Amino acid sequence: MTTERVSDQTKFAYWVPNVSGGLVTSDIEQRTGWDYEYNKKLAQTAERVGFEYALSQVRYTASYGAEFQHESTSFSLALLLATERLKVIAAVHPGLWQPGVLAKLGATADHLSNGRFAVNVVSGWFKGEFTALGEPWLEHDERYRRSAEFLQVLRKLWSEDEVEFAGDFYRIRDFTLKPKPRVVPELFQGGNSTAARDNAGRYSDWYFSNGKDFDGVTEQLLDVRRTARAAGREVKFGLNGFVIARDTEKEAREVLREIVAKANKPAVKGFRAAVTQAGASASDSKGMWADSSFEDLVQYNDGFRTQLIGTPEQIAERIVSYRRRGVDLILAGFLHFQEEVEYFGAKVLPLVRELEAATAEVELEVAV
Repeated sequence: MTTERVSDQTKFAYWVPNVSGGLVTSDIEQRTGWDYEYNKKLAQTAERVGFEYALSQVRYTASYGAEFQHESTSFSLALLLATERLKVIAAVHPGLWQPGVLAKLGATADHLSNGRFAVNVVSGWFKGEFTALGEPWLEHDERYRRSAEFLQVLRKLWSEDEVEFAGDFYRIRDFTLKPKPRVVPELFQGGNSTAARDNAGRYSDWYFSNGKDFDGVTEQLLDVRRTARAAGREVKFGLNGFVIARDTEKEAREVLREIVAKANKPAVKGFRAAVTQAGASASDSKGMWADSSFEDLVQYNDGFRTQLIGTPEQIAERIVSYRRRGVDLILAGFLHFQEEVEYFGAKVLPLVRELEAATAEVELEVAV
C-alpha cells in the first residue's frame, strides 16, 4: 500500500552521538564517542558517503545510561562549521527555550552555515528534567499545545515582519527579527499521539516517527498527510531505524541478540516506567512508546522495529519498500558509528540508489 506522495529518493540522516552511552542501552561494546573530535570526524564521513542530515540529541541531565550530554544547538553549530553540505537538526524543548531566543539563534546559525541549520521540536517525555530545572511540567496534550504555538512563532519570526502572536503560552508584540535567515530553517517534529500528528500536519515541515513496521508507517503517514491536506500543506515523513548491516544475515542477527542479551535492565526498566507514564497520559493513550516491548526499548526510539538488520542487499530492499509507502528519510542509528556509517555509505546506499532507479524506470514504463 502506498500513500499519495512518494519521494524521488530516500534521504538519510544519522543520530549525532552527542550524549554518552551510544544509541542502545546495553553493556555491549559500542565503539562510539560522544566528544566533539569524534563527532566532527563522523559528520565529515557521513557527508562524504551520502548522508544529508544529522540530528543532535537533547538531554539535560543524566538518565538511563546517558550520564554526559553536550547541548544540542551549540553542538549542531560546531558540526555545521566543520562540514560543507550536511544539514544539522538541533533538538529543542519548548518550555526550556523561549521561541524568540531560539529564532535569533537559528537565524545566526543559518547565516553561518549557508542555510543548513534545522530544528526538531521535542514536546518532552522526561518530567525529571523539567522539575530539576524548576520548570512547570504540563500534561501530555498541553505540552503539544505549547509546541504548536512554539512552531508557529518560530516560522512567523523567521519569515514575517512586525509579528503579532497571542497564544496561551507565548505572546509576541510587534517584533521583527533582523537579520532573518536566508533560508527558513526546516521544522521537524515527532510523536505518536493524535496531538503530535495534528501538530505535524498543521505546522511542521517534517514528521519524525519512532521505529515502525510497514503497517505502522502506513497508518501514521495516512493520518498525518490527511491532516496536512486539510490545512493545504504538505509534510515529509522521517522514520527512525537502527541499522545492523553485516556481510551475512546470521552475523547481523547475532549482533542484535547480543545487544538485547546484554541490555542494562535497570536502565531500560527505568526508561520504560518514565515513557509509559508519558504515553499513557495522552488523551487517546496513543502516545510514544505506548506499545513498546522491553526489547524495543533497548534502542530507545524503537529502532529495531524498522528491521534494518541483515545484509546490505536486505537492508536496501527494505528501505526502498519504505520509500514506496511514502517514507522520505531514514534516521539511522548504529552500534559503532564511524566504521558503520562508512560501511553503510559504501555497501548499502549505492544499492538503494540502484533499486530506486530501477523502480523509477518501471513506474515510467507503466505511465507511458
